[in-house]
Amino acid sequence: MDARDRLKIGISACFMHADPNRALFTGKTLQYVEQSIAHWIMSTGSLAVMIPSPTGATQRGDVTLDHYAQWLDGLVLHGGADVSPLSYGEQPLQDKWSGDKIRDEYEMDLVAAFERAGKPVFGVCRGLQLLNVAYGGTLYQDIATQMPQALTHRDASVYDRNFHTVDIVPGTRLAQLYPDAQRVKVNSIHHQAIKELADGFIVEAVSNEDGLIEAIRRPRDDDRPYMAAVQWHPEFHQPGSDTFDDAALLDDFLAAAREAKAKTP
Repeated sequence: MDARDRLKIGISACFMHADPNRALFTGKTLQYVEQSIAHWIMSTGSLAVMIPSPTGATQRGDVTLDHYAQWLDGLVLHGGADVSPLSYGEQPLQDKWSGDKIRDEYEMDLVAAFERAGKPVFGVCRGLQLLNVAYGGTLYQDIATQMPQALTHRDASVYDRNFHTVDIVPGTRLAQLYPDAQRVKVNSIHHQAIKELADGFIVEAVSNEDGLIEAIRRPRDDDRPYMAAVQWHPEFHQPGSDTFDDAALLDDFLAAAREAKAKTP
């Protein structure tokens, strides 16, 4: 397939902020993507493009996030550092949960740019939380502290081998994509979660054992592009395993990107 015919999917950047005590790239800010999220997108033949933040101490030129939103066909917000409680009007309960407000502001600006361009957005893990906060929702800063009765949603000792089951909400788009799946097994690598759902979004899946929100979507209309997110990491699914096969979910997002591409002059 010619490169011009392939979808171009942007991935938001993770930040490793400047640290004078770091031996490698001393005092320099790094922006990067985790390999598996890029490979997940590329598995379909789409081109994965990291979107660097155009702002910061070394800023040069006139490139904006709107330029990327106009050029690309869709956006994936991927995992990483905590969303800062300051981004949803709270103070951190502990310093270690302060999050990355710089990345929050960058990603919220990214979402707004893709909204203006009419391009689809899909969130993974932190991406789900960021979308919820960007549209006025709030988070549990730490599940174990604020919901002690909840499951262990993150276990550092096993990382992406921590699993639990979720129930897909009947009547949702996710249920339509998986008509034969009501309860599915997903990976779980998060210690924060949605507390108050943002206005305009609906819940598509919940952790069946403790009720935490695991998937959300904003119903589409002519004025609002596709926007959906999951709390688990679909890019970590191994073919042949008993965890949820997210292929239909990715295809649904890419169909929206293809639709947006067709509308782009």
